[in-house]
Amino acid sequence: MKVSALAESVGARVLGNGSIEVNGISSFRSASAGDLVFVEDEKNLRLALESAASAVIAGSFATKKTYAKPLLISKQPRLTFAHAARLLCRKRSRHSGVHSSSVVHSSARLAKKVTVEARAVIGENAEIGGGSSIGAGCVIGIGARLGRDCVLYPNVTIYPGTWLGDRVIVHAGAVLGSDGFGYVRGETTGGYEKFPQIGKLEIEDDVEIGANSTIDRGALDTTRIGRGTKIDNLVHIGHNCQIGEDVVIAAQTGLSGSITIERNVVLGGQVGIGEHARIEEGVMLGGQGGVLPNKVLRGKGVAFWGTPARPVRQYLKQLGALERIAKKK
Repeated sequence: MKVSALAESVGARVLGNGSIEVNGISSFRSASAGDLVFVEDEKNLRLALESAASAVIAGSFATKKTYAKPLLISKQPRLTFAHAARLLCRKRSRHSGVHSSSVVHSSARLAKKVTVEARAVIGENAEIGGGSSIGAGCVIGIGARLGRDCVLYPNVTIYPGTWLGDRVIVHAGAVLGSDGFGYVRGETTGGYEKFPQIGKLEIEDDVEIGANSTIDRGALDTTRIGRGTKIDNLVHIGHNCQIGEDVVIAAQTGLSGSITIERNVVLGGQVGIGEHARIEEGVMLGGQGGVLPNKVLRGKGVAFWGTPARPVRQYLKQLGALERIAKKK
C-alpha cells in the first residue's frame, strides 16, 4: 500500500512522501526495504530512521523536523501499528470445505464458508457459524455453538453445550466447558462425591484464548467470559466464574470457582485468586499476586501486588520495613 492510503485507513497523518509503498511490518532492528516500523519515543526515532524500513509510525514528538523517510503521526503509535498490520499482513485465505477424514454428525449445522480440517469431530446438533475454521483434531461436542468467523487451532476441545460468540480465537490444546472441580465429602465415609457439573460455558464476541488454557462449565449455572477479553496460554478459569469485558489475563493464572472479575481488569502472570473473590473494575494485579477467598479488590487504576494482594505502595513499604527489622537482628 502507499503510505498515504495506509495513513488514511488507520487514521494517521503523513509527514513526507506519501507515495512510498510499504508491503510488510517489522521491528526497526530487523527491518528491510518495504517494511513499516513504529516507535513510541524520541530515543528510538533515530534508530528507526537509520534502519532499512521504508516508513515509520511515530507520535507527535516526531513532528519537530523533516526526515528522509515518510512518517505516519499517531497519538498511539503501537495501536496504529497493530491496525496497519491487519491491512499489510492479511492471513492466508483458507479453502472452505470439510476434510474427508473429519467426522461431522448428520444433524450438525455448518453455515457457508466453514472449514473443517483433518480428523476433526463435530457432534450431534452442533452449530458452526459462517466463515469459521475448525483445525485438525478438534472436537466439538453435542449442541455446542460457534458464531461467525471463529478460529479454532488444532486439538481444541469444545465440550457439549458450550457457546462461542463471533470472531472468537482459540489456540491449540485449549479445553472449553469441562467439568468444574466440585466434590462433596461424606461425613460418615470420608469419601468425596462428585457434585453435579451441569451448567454452561458462554464465551462472548472477540475473545481470544491461549494455548492449553482451560475454562470450566458452571456447576449449576453459567461460566461467562465477556466480550473482548484476552486470555494467555496455560490459564485456568474455574466453574461459575464471571469475567467481564476487555479483561486481560496473563499466563499461568489460576482462578478458583465463583469468582467475579469486572471489566477492564488486568491480571499479571501466575496470579492466584480464591473462590468467591471479587476484582472490581479497572484493578491491576501484578504477577504472582494472590487474593484470598471471599475478598474484594477495588480501585479503578490501582495496582495491587503480593499475597495477600494489597496496593503496591503499601506492599513495598511493608517489604522495606521487614528488611529493616531483619538488618537489626
